[in-house]
Amino acid sequence: MTSVDPTTGRPMAADAIQRVLFVAAKVHVYNIPPPTSNKGYNASTWSDNNNARQIFTARLRILETAEPAPNGGETLQTDIVLEDPSNGALFAAAPYNDANAVEQALDSSRFFAVRVVGEGGRKAVLGVGFEERSDAFDFGVSLQEVRKVQGFDNDAPSGGRKHSVRGAVAEKAVEKKDFSLKEGETITVNLGGKARSRRDDGRSSSVSFRANTSFSIAPPPSASNGGIAMPLLPPPPSAQDVKAERRRSRQHFAPEPGLNADLGFNNGEFGEFQ
Repeated sequence: MTSVDPTTGRPMAADAIQRVLFVAAKVHVYNIPPPTSNKGYNASTWSDNNNARQIFTARLRILETAEPAPNGGETLQTDIVLEDPSNGALFAAAPYNDANAVEQALDSSRFFAVRVVGEGGRKAVLGVGFEERSDAFDFGVSLQEVRKVQGFDNDAPSGGRKHSVRGAVAEKAVEKKDFSLKEGETITVNLGGKARSRRDDGRSSSVSFRANTSFSIAPPPSASNGGIAMPLLPPPPSAQDVKAERRRSRQHFAPEPGLNADLGFNNGEFGEFQ
């Protein structure tokens, strides 16, 4: 089936691809007055006097068309199409190549001002109202995705933006660096030393670094440096010195003759205390 350009109704190239991004089965189309301020449109007057400004009830679709470009990429074109829900006849189409082509009403999240383009390039602004807030929300999300894919903003020129086939992601890809060790390559770290080296195929390069001395303790000063010399501990006594000291202790504390008798101790005949 040959695709048809929604804005002109003319057949497109045989290899053009169209897909539907969003469908609302029923929306109300209004003939709206110009905005009263630079802030935007107010939808409170669109449905006054028993919907006197309503001109049509349509089916709304968002179509994305991809056509091959001469440079080997593709050209993306997005259109908002208002159709007769009974037979699918085109009522109006709005090329979505500018963020200002669709403006949400200031006083309602269900109403939008859509800039449509007719035959000969004539433009008009129509009001579109959704019966359900969920449909209006999905409509806004779909337009946001279109802006993200095509990359246009308020100052972007009209017309579809050319892309290589799925090449936008590849253009933004960041080159990844490989920090893994190759075969035969090792890393040596001396925890207590002053250097760290990395060896690769027998060739080594070392990088010296200053050791962190914030927690080091300086050695005690010596007498030669003008400080106070620390006293040395005497060596432990030998076994002979210990025995001689014991003998001297016994001689020093030996009792005098007759001391036991004076203190009332009597060894008796058998010498019990000998």
